[in-house]
Amino acid sequence: MKNAARERILSPKMTLIGTVENGKVALPAGVELPSGTKVRIEMLDDLPAQPRLAETLQEFVGIFNDLPQDLARNHDHYLHGAVKK
Repeated sequence: MKNAARERILSPKMTLIGTVENGKVALPAGVELPSGTKVRIEMLDDLPAQPRLAETLQEFVGIFNDLPQDLARNHDHYLHGAVKK
């Protein structure tokens, strides 16, 4: 039986970004593809710098002032009705 995490890694819909090192494509750490796996190679220009998550969400900071104090700990309770921790 295949490992579920490994099946996600081998998903044909997944896009991976590697780098060429000594003439071979080096995949991200932890990614293993079986020998013989067919892949598509596409040359990329330098990727634009991605903003940090905090910068992306900055406009939302402080707009919710009436949330429960224990929301982070008990989000499953508030979203799905689970028993509070």
